[in-house]
Formats: sequence, C-alpha cells, structure tokens
Amino acid sequence: MSAEQPALEELLGHRFVRPELLQRALTHRSSIYEKNSQAAFADNEQLEFLGDAILGFLVSDMLLERCPDFPEGRLSKLKAHLVSALHLHAVALKIGLGSHLRLGRGEELSGGREKKALLANALEAVIAAVYLDGGIEPARQFVARYILGTAEVPEAGTEVTDYKSALQEKAQALKLPQPRYSIIAEHGPEHAKTFLVEVRVGRDWSSRAEGLSKKSASQKAAQRVLEQLNER
Repeated sequence: MSAEQPALEELLGHRFVRPELLQRALTHRSSIYEKNSQAAFADNEQLEFLGDAILGFLVSDMLLERCPDFPEGRLSKLKAHLVSALHLHAVALKIGLGSHLRLGRGEELSGGREKKALLANALEAVIAAVYLDGGIEPARQFVARYILGTAEVPEAGTEVTDYKSALQEKAQALKLPQPRYSIIAEHGPEHAKTFLVEVRVGRDWSSRAEGLSKKSASQKAAQRVLEQLNER
C-alpha cells in the first residue's frame, strides 16, 4: 500500500480490505504497457466497465427515490448528466483523483492527470473497486456524496428549470434589456473553484450567487432575479 492510499481511502469513505483493488483502479494501461507489453488485465479498464454499470444503477435508484413524481424522460436527462464524462471529470478533480493515478511516462507528460476521459474512467473504476471490496452500500454512499452531492438535482415535487432561459423570456416580455452576466470573483484551488457570478437586467434588477461552476452560479443568480421580477 502506498503512503498516499489511506488519505484517498478517507476521501472515498471506505477502508479497503483488499488494497490491491484500489491500486488496480488507479492504474492506467499506459503504466502497464511501458513496463511489460505482454501484461493483461492488470490495468483499470475492466473495473471501469463494471463501475459504469454500478454507477448507472445507483444513480437511477437514487433519482427514483428523490424524484418519484418525475416522468421517465426527465429522469433520463438527469441521469445522463450525472453519469456524463463532464460531471465525473469534475468530481475526480474535486477529490484530487489525478494525483493518485499510475500513469506511463508518455501519458504523464501529456497531462494525463487532468484529462477528462482518463479521470472519468478512473472514477468509474474506483467505484467498482469499492463495490468489489465492500459491497453495494459503500459504493452507494460514495455516489450519494460525490456524484449526486455535487450536482444540482431537484428534490421530489420540484421542477427542473433553465432559469437563464426563463429570465431571458421574462425580460423580453416586460420589454426590459436582456440579462448580462459577469464573473465577479473566483475562489479556491484550480481543481475545486467556487465562482461568484452577477446578473443584471437593466439598472434596477440584479443579483449575485456562488456555485461550483460558472453555469451553476449563473443559474442561481438568474433564479433570484427572476423571482424579483415575478414579485414586482
């Protein structure tokens, strides 16, 4: 076991009985091929395959529990976002997964520790490793904490709304200037930034909001101005 593995296990919320499973989940094929071109099944690709299925099942189950009134189409869109490479990449960056990967020299030099597909695949492999070592519950806890926990998933009975589009339509209906968005500040390390975004509609309507992405902060700010306009 590497000296850094206990720290990663702490983040994952699971202490491995078989630490070799986690090591395999962190091993990219470039690391194996540079050492032994004949090596087979020692990288994380099979775990990635399993982790993709486990993640899809757990996200589907949690969405049904959290949003029992949503139609299948809306659930499918939410799931597609939550299991997307873009979202998984953001989660992997947030927990610093890249620093724990075993990469070949070529992949290392080409920035593999921050590549979207590589990190998303490694995160799926880690989910599979947690499942194989501890069963479905620790895997569920990890997915609930990081995959759903970092996303803007609505509670049951609420609507999924694109507040930026709604605000634009509201401003147009009221013959107001179109909304203008500005990034006011950025806080935190590169892998876990928080953004402060301001939206203004003319001179009289404005709001600021923070989020883990520019998009989420913009949506929150737009929602607040939309509420102001609805109450005028």
